Amino acid sequence: MLKFAKTAALVLTASFAINATAHASVEEALANICTIVSADDKGELRKKMRSVQSDYRLKLHDYYTGITCDGQSLIRTAITSNAVEVGTLLVKKMPSRDLTVQENDGKTLQAWINENGLQDHAIAKELMARL
Repeated sequence: MLKFAKTAALVLTASFAINATAHASVEEALANICTIVSADDKGELRKKMRSVQSDYRLKLHDYYTGITCDGQSLIRTAITSNAVEVGTLLVKKMPSRDLTVQENDGKTLQAWINENGLQDHAIAKELMARL
């Protein structure tokens, strides 16, 4: 019984260590995504999303809510940075049900756009077409 408990504890500890290492690596892989979005570098964003999906089996909607750029989501950052190509790509890649979810400040993307008078922005129009 004692041998089983020691083995179970060892396996459990090893699995936590592997999980923590993988989590840190995902954070490192996504470290410069805010810079990519702000720079409107669509090719680099596609490459980053592809590498995260192949290396960690994560799609955009899996990590979108965990990333903020100066307190804003990636799509909000694209709108404020006038990064039309990247913002349009993000809107197209996100499931439409995730585009209606409230963000950290309690507002949906649509409410935030209306509040800031950005209805005529190209990304806002793409978002409204998806909803």
